[in-house]
Amino acid sequence: MNAAAIIRTENISKAYGKTTVLKNIDLTVAHGEFTAVMGPSGSGKSTLMNVLSTIDRFTGGDVWLEGQSLLALGKKELRRFRQNRMGFIFQDYNLLDTLTVKENILLPLSLRKVNPREMEARLMPIVQALRIADLLDKYPSELSGGQKQRTACARAIITKPAIVFADEPTGALDSRSATQLLEELAELNRKFGATILMVTHDVYAASYCKRVIFLRDGAIVNELYAGEQQQRAFYDRILETQSLLGGKPR
Repeated sequence: MNAAAIIRTENISKAYGKTTVLKNIDLTVAHGEFTAVMGPSGSGKSTLMNVLSTIDRFTGGDVWLEGQSLLALGKKELRRFRQNRMGFIFQDYNLLDTLTVKENILLPLSLRKVNPREMEARLMPIVQALRIADLLDKYPSELSGGQKQRTACARAIITKPAIVFADEPTGALDSRSATQLLEELAELNRKFGATILMVTHDVYAASYCKRVIFLRDGAIVNELYAGEQQQRAFYDRILETQSLLGGKPR
């Protein structure tokens, strides 16, 4: 097992009754990667994310998270692992309306009874990087969609998770807010070393990543690495690959 790997899978499959959704997937996600998973509707993207994030159980193969086999963990251990080692960013934000931005961000730490001084020390660098330091006393109802999503990002990484799972994080945003969020996710990846696995239909969103994995019919059919390419060139490669695989460009 590569010590730098956050996630490694071996021949994982997932079936619902007679329908096989994931087919013998081998995948490694290294520490510090910013990876997109793409594919048409029904390709298995969301199922793969749910399996990797322990929300759903696989039916064949195995998954290792930070070197630990998920097959060896019970439900309580899986829940504890998910709470302590993972962060989540959802399309619909999942913020609590009765809490301020600051309270929403700090909620995971409050539940763990982290020292208030430590919470403040973690808070400021993150909210400054996400440009929401001036919003801390506002409530979700007073925020734009982009501001809500940046708040959700801050909440996801403040626990210092091993990996952040982002499920269509730009899906509910206008183009300007989406671009700003993607730039800030890329900055979190560079500045804090955040490992991010993002499911997306959007070629533009995927072009901010360092690596793009393509699924079709429950199997990995291709992957691209940005390498030293500029974003525009990587965007063109993703678009071309998606077109060749039969995906619908966005």
